[in-house]
Amino acid sequence: MRGILFLAILLAGCASQPEQLDTEQGKRSSAAVHAELGAGYYGRGQYAVALAELKEAVKSDPSYAPAYNVLGLVYMTLRDNDAAEQNFEHALSINPKDSDINNNYGWFLCQTQREKKSIEHFLAALANPLYTTPEMAYLNAGICSERIGEDRRAERYYQQALQIQPRLAQANLGLARINFRAGNYGLARSYLSSHMQMAEPSPQSLWLGIRIERRLGGSGVEADYGAQLKSRFPESAEAHDLLNGKFE
Repeated sequence: MRGILFLAILLAGCASQPEQLDTEQGKRSSAAVHAELGAGYYGRGQYAVALAELKEAVKSDPSYAPAYNVLGLVYMTLRDNDAAEQNFEHALSINPKDSDINNNYGWFLCQTQREKKSIEHFLAALANPLYTTPEMAYLNAGICSERIGEDRRAERYYQQALQIQPRLAQANLGLARINFRAGNYGLARSYLSSHMQMAEPSPQSLWLGIRIERRLGGSGVEADYGAQLKSRFPESAEAHDLLNGKFE
């Protein structure tokens, strides 16, 4: 809604003073409008319209980094990795210290099996003291560190995320996984319980709960997790493992 209101205001201004579009400020304002609209369409899953708006944004002002950032997100969602990387890198060439761009590009790199490089970008995002959502960069750094087996580093990042936002469900789940692997089953149970209070159960969280409770002898809770897994996610790999008794 804010983007639509901004567009209406800008168009009203352009109608009375059309020459403004030829100024640098006018070009930047037009790019910002189209980029914000593109981001809104992206958020609603209307990717073709989002791309059209974002291309108008960079046509209006080729130096407007946020438009390339959202283009990177759209292409990443569409699995056009070459185009996604090109746009993220172009955005960073314009504004290398932008936290949102660094975080988004870091997540793209993590999704394309370049976890170590991704963490460099999460840390670059965190270097900005004005970054408004540092907990997300810490969370992403934790997830990507965990993926490459660096549990100690991942644990530190998850804890830092929770210091900023204690109700960050995925950080609690990450700490539950790490403590389960380390044999700290009581602590794993505590973190998983916190996660379950904040997020809907998933096959992964229920399966982790089953395996934690088996270690702790909580047969009633284990049975409840098992029943949920079989009823909610009967076709999941975790449900098949449960039915086949593959707990390791």
